Amino acid sequence: MKSIAAFLMVALIWAAGLLAFAARVQQSTPATDPEVADGIVALTGANSNERIAAAVGLLSEGLGKRVLVSGVNREASREDIRTASKAVRRLYDCCVDLGFNAADTVGNARETAEWAKARGYSSLIIVTADYHMPRAMLELRAVLREPQAHLQSYAVATPSLKVRHWWKSPRSARLMVVEYCKYLAILGREAVLGLGPREPAPGATQQKG
Repeated sequence: MKSIAAFLMVALIWAAGLLAFAARVQQSTPATDPEVADGIVALTGANSNERIAAAVGLLSEGLGKRVLVSGVNREASREDIRTASKAVRRLYDCCVDLGFNAADTVGNARETAEWAKARGYSSLIIVTADYHMPRAMLELRAVLREPQAHLQSYAVATPSLKVRHWWKSPRSARLMVVEYCKYLAILGREAVLGLGPREPAPGATQQKG
C-alpha cells in the first residue's frame, strides 16, 4: 500500500508540474518587446520559418546588431533562409549569420555560446517556439551564465497549443508531455551537476588566487 501511495503521490506531482509547465508555455505569447541586446539568436526546429522571421523582425527594429540562425540544415542555402525569413536583402546580407553545426538544443547552446564569444556579445535575445523556450533557456544558461551573459526570451506561438483544452488533441498533448519530460530531464541533470564543480562558461576568465 505504501508503494502505491508513493506512486500516486509522484504521479500527482508530475501532473501538477505538467499543468504548470503548460500554463507557462501558453502565457509566454504574445511575447513582450525585449530590451535592446547585442545579438539575436533564432533556434531552428518545427515552424523554423516563423522563428527566423521573428528574429529578423527584431533585427529590423534595431533590437540587436546581428542575428544568428542556429541549427540550419546543411542542405539549405543562404538564399533559402533569406526567403524563409522574408528579410530585406540589404539587412540580411550584412547582419545575419548561419550556424550549421547544431543538431539539437545542446548543440544550439554551444553554437550560440561560440558565436557570442567570437562577436564579443554579452546580451542576447533568444527566439524559439513557445513550448521549446523553457528547455532552450536551461541549456543556454548552462553555458552562458550570469553575469557574463544576459539572456532574454522571445517566444513564437504554436497555434495548436494556444487553445484552452490542448490536452484534447492527441498531437498537442503528446508535444506538451514530451517537451515537459525533456525539460525535467535537463532540470535533473543540472541539479546533479550543481552538486560538484562546474566548468567556467565559455569566454569567462578565472582569477588566480
